[in-house]
Amino acid sequence: MPRFYCPQPLAIGLHLDLPDTVAHHVNVVRLAPGDAITLFNGEGGEYTAVLETVEKRRASATIKAYTPLDTELPYAITLAQALPEGSKMDWIVEKAVELGTAAVQPLAARRCVVKLAGDRAEKKLSHWQGIIIAASEQCGRNRVAQLAPVADFRDWISQQDLHRRVLLTPRATQSLADWARHQPPQALTIMVGPEGGFSDEEEDAAMARGALALSMGPRVLRTETAALAAIAALNAAWGGM
Repeated sequence: MPRFYCPQPLAIGLHLDLPDTVAHHVNVVRLAPGDAITLFNGEGGEYTAVLETVEKRRASATIKAYTPLDTELPYAITLAQALPEGSKMDWIVEKAVELGTAAVQPLAARRCVVKLAGDRAEKKLSHWQGIIIAASEQCGRNRVAQLAPVADFRDWISQQDLHRRVLLTPRATQSLADWARHQPPQALTIMVGPEGGFSDEEEDAAMARGALALSMGPRVLRTETAALAAIAALNAAWGGM
């Protein structure tokens, strides 16, 4: 059944005009009046609705049922990802959402080639938000991962974080997988550097502020691989796959 994000109050019996983006998608996949769809608004659970009207630029539906389905991980993972080159961030955000990440924090680190500010940063954030929504629709999540504005590494690392921060670095003597096997499930912020990794000064600053340095094993992974491998490793160790 096609799933669509509908960011508005939803309730059984409600007749509603679907958002423009959803109406467009309904037309693209050639749905017709009488077809069933699934709607979710990011507040938990999902709703079964039946299409009432399908026009070129408009579609409406009536909500028939509610299912309190929750597919979230039992522990919150925040991905603090230093900006990579090209479209790698699109891939990272999409797959991190599919793997259950609760929040994404883009970071501007010293070795980042990509520089985002002003209108360009806003456009990128809007683009990544769209990727988060599309990934949530596809993978069956009924809550939408939070996306924070791009933050300078030095400013971000000096802020207090309620979650334990894990710095992925080849300098570490213990692997994330080994550490997770001996720890209870818990909220974590996973820090991943850009191509070339975080600088020594950035890593030292992170550890000085309490970050736990862990590696991904004997091989050095690319930035677009490290984050996803880390989240998958935690899923395997703590459940949630």
